[in-house]
Amino acid sequence: MAELKGVASTIPNENILINTLGLQEAKDSSAIENIITTHDDIYKADLNLACFKSLNAKEVQNYISALKKGFALISKKKILTNNDIIEIQSELEKNRADFRKLPGTALKNATTGETVYTPPQEYSEIVDLMANLEQFINDDTVSDFDPLVKMAIIHYQFESIHPFYDGNGRTGRIINVLYLVMKDLLNLPILYLSRYIVLYKGDYYKLLQEIRETDNWENLLLFMLNAVEQISKETIELIKEIRELIFEYKNTLRNNYKFYSQDLLNNLFKHPYTKIEFIERDLGVSRITAAKYLNKLSKDGLLRKEKLCHIIK
Repeated sequence: MAELKGVASTIPNENILINTLGLQEAKDSSAIENIITTHDDIYKADLNLACFKSLNAKEVQNYISALKKGFALISKKKILTNNDIIEIQSELEKNRADFRKLPGTALKNATTGETVYTPPQEYSEIVDLMANLEQFINDDTVSDFDPLVKMAIIHYQFESIHPFYDGNGRTGRIINVLYLVMKDLLNLPILYLSRYIVLYKGDYYKLLQEIRETDNWENLLLFMLNAVEQISKETIELIKEIRELIFEYKNTLRNNYKFYSQDLLNNLFKHPYTKIEFIERDLGVSRITAAKYLNKLSKDGLLRKEKLCHIIK
């Protein structure tokens, strides 16, 4: 993780990594909840085109928006309160439902419909348990466990309390990476464990349930530590590849185009699909100038132009 933190600092603009890796996490975390989409649809959804509507892609966009909101909240205070968690879930689900107030929530086997776990039902108990969890997250005098072990414990506790009607799994996975930033193990929220959980989804749910039934924590802790190690290594290599591509484009643009700027380079790597409005905004140029830049880069093969909307009269 220390190597990942260092490699991440070599990318000149933090939004490049948050956008690039955040979208991947949003896609994988949503897939765990059977919200399935493609990278291409996610990239198109980022353009906010009236003619392109994908509900699943929009759900994934809500996830990255919730992640960014959470990162902004903890960056200011270096703590994560229950009010912050409610804000994150609200951004994710686009509602203001707050903690569950009505009984009836149960976790069921998707195949058989059998109830496998019933979380706390009473609102007062949920509030008490979340207050206890809030203290565990923020007060290190409560426990001297290693932060990675605490992250796994926090994750289990949150998922077992299941405080919201919807979005508990995705909110819990956002909390994972925010906690690592809070503990200064990372500067940016870029270690996303959902890819590992997708690969071993059955084991993940089995290990959560194992603690509930037998109070055996060891297997889940090892699972989460293995996830951190493997995804850290994969993310280091991915960031190195991104860095190499950025340097390649930087040299090409700087040596061949008078309109090269760092803002242009950042724009191209923040947005898998960019458009005239993005260039106008990020570079502070007119629409005509922005279109000229993009057309020139497309003509020379550095970008590919796609018409995404077809107006039918």
